[in-house]
Amino acid sequence: MDGFVLSIDQGTTGTTALVFDRDCRIRGRGYSEFTQHYPRPGWVEHDPEEVWRVSLGAVADALQAAGAGARDLRAVGITNQRETVVAWERATSTPVARAVVWQDRRTARLCGELKARGLEEFVRAKTGLVLDPYFSGTKLRWLLDNDPALRARAAGGEVAFGTVDSWLVWKLTGGRAHVTDVSNASRTLLFDIKRLAWDDELLALFDVPRAALPEVLPSSFVYGHTDPSAFFGARVPVAGLAGDQQAALFGQGCYEPGAAKNTYGTGSFLLMNTGREPVASRAGLLTTVAWQLGTEPAEYALEGSIFVTGAAVQWLRDGLGIIKSADETEALARSLDSNEGVYFVPALAGLGAPHWDAYARGAVVGLTRGTTRAHLARAALEAMCYQTRDVASAMERDSGVRLTDLRVDGGAVGNSFLMQFQADILGVPVEVPEVTETTAAGAAYLAGLGVGFWEDRRDIAARWRVARRYEPLMSGSERERLHRRWLRAVESARDWEREEREAADETRRDGR
Repeated sequence: MDGFVLSIDQGTTGTTALVFDRDCRIRGRGYSEFTQHYPRPGWVEHDPEEVWRVSLGAVADALQAAGAGARDLRAVGITNQRETVVAWERATSTPVARAVVWQDRRTARLCGELKARGLEEFVRAKTGLVLDPYFSGTKLRWLLDNDPALRARAAGGEVAFGTVDSWLVWKLTGGRAHVTDVSNASRTLLFDIKRLAWDDELLALFDVPRAALPEVLPSSFVYGHTDPSAFFGARVPVAGLAGDQQAALFGQGCYEPGAAKNTYGTGSFLLMNTGREPVASRAGLLTTVAWQLGTEPAEYALEGSIFVTGAAVQWLRDGLGIIKSADETEALARSLDSNEGVYFVPALAGLGAPHWDAYARGAVVGLTRGTTRAHLARAALEAMCYQTRDVASAMERDSGVRLTDLRVDGGAVGNSFLMQFQADILGVPVEVPEVTETTAAGAAYLAGLGVGFWEDRRDIAARWRVARRYEPLMSGSERERLHRRWLRAVESARDWEREEREAADETRRDGR
């Protein structure tokens, strides 16, 4: 089959569009950032219309770079920042509010109340998730609670809810398809991952009307076709959907149980394929749907979600102004023989797996008069690796499988200091693929499989190539010493904001 597959990778800070050929190589690329809104401490929002405009612009740039037109596309795949929620009017396709982003922590108190009622195990048994502001359900509940008219309109079918994949498919198809896939649905706190269906008890718990939710379909499936008036005059099948981390697992060729990958982006996400049976975690991890291909059974993964990794480097650049670009961090880190006892716990949006502390806040420990910006840069890079080790260790305990290597992707894999330190602190080889945009690749592969552009997963796996492999060089004793000190630093950041946040919430309630 001639032609190309387009992947729209709608991320937290921007949208990337990539055009893939039959040999799984990138032929064209487009990228554009969009605005981050922070209306209150701990709140993060996006403008859905801006996300849509930026995404279309990235697609136009990718097609131009590929020397192709929209009519040359055989399928479109979408991967998205998960857990971020959008609400819009069905009649006008107008958002009713800004999107509430996965990083947003405004529902920490609600999560705490549900935990205090002893509901976390009930929720975990159905969803594989923990009660944390990270997930979509509490964000939808907040939108409904803070706009009384919205609840009635949503229950009456006038307003549609969805994660960002749903919003983009709606716009691409001219409002003809209100859908999501099993991987995105599994991140909402509203979805039974064993039955693969919205759950009435969970909908009642979070008081979310079923009428507002999208239809849940497989990850590789023809959901509809692009509206020519919205998509460069072409009618193209939209045939692949997956949350960004599940898409990266697919793009990395992790098709067998025990295969694992880590993506380094704004946050980092370590996933291990566990096959067709969900594995319940008792070590602070999530059980999630990995994907479902057409009529095949769903496949599952264990996941550790780390909220802030690359975002910590962005903070060094934009918040502190001590670097001009992320590229500087490698040379700064290498200018030191060791971290000299300086650790940075980047709990800038709380702590994710395996700690799950919404009230944790960032901390830098071990400072002396001799501490420089090089120490902070190195500490930020090392923190990515320590957090990954924390998750990997929990994953090994849950699965009973020892990691033998780790496939990695994302923007930070070009930093050779970071990749070597990751191999050292894990004690296993780290593999960087030739195509590092594996999130976008996974969405393209799912879409291509949905229309027969690729025959099967073996066809894709045969094209996966290693660009560089990092072997661990650090001694076991040094590895353990560094990690022990990291865990001491984490304890200093735990539960930092609880008292202040609860007092502020109490004040706001009294003022009403």
